Amino acid sequence: MAAAALRAQLNAHIAGMYTNGVVDEDTFEELRDEGTAAEVSRLFIYDASEIIDDIDLQMEEPELDFDEVEALTQQLMRCTSRSLVSLALVRNEFYIVRHELEIVMQLEEQIAACGPDS
Repeated sequence: MAAAALRAQLNAHIAGMYTNGVVDEDTFEELRDEGTAAEVSRLFIYDASEIIDDIDLQMEEPELDFDEVEALTQQLMRCTSRSLVSLALVRNEFYIVRHELEIVMQLEEQIAACGPDS
């Protein structure tokens, strides 16, 4: 696929993310302008996934450590900058954001592979 078509697909995908409230437009555009959007996306995906896994493990313990779950929840709130209604909702939101950001990263990699003159 030509770089121009990939750029159009990337721009449409990102516009959809803004429309659906998946990411904050100003913040994400600032990250893109700085060239750090892909790295921040990777860090978010990794960090949020680890925290969700840790909360899941805590919830399976016979004696729940509420302080630990609260600390992990606070970490996740800082990571996502959203209110937590329930772990299932957060997990679903994370998977949506992760998928959307992975598409952005894939399209940017494909565009870069086309070369600077495309």
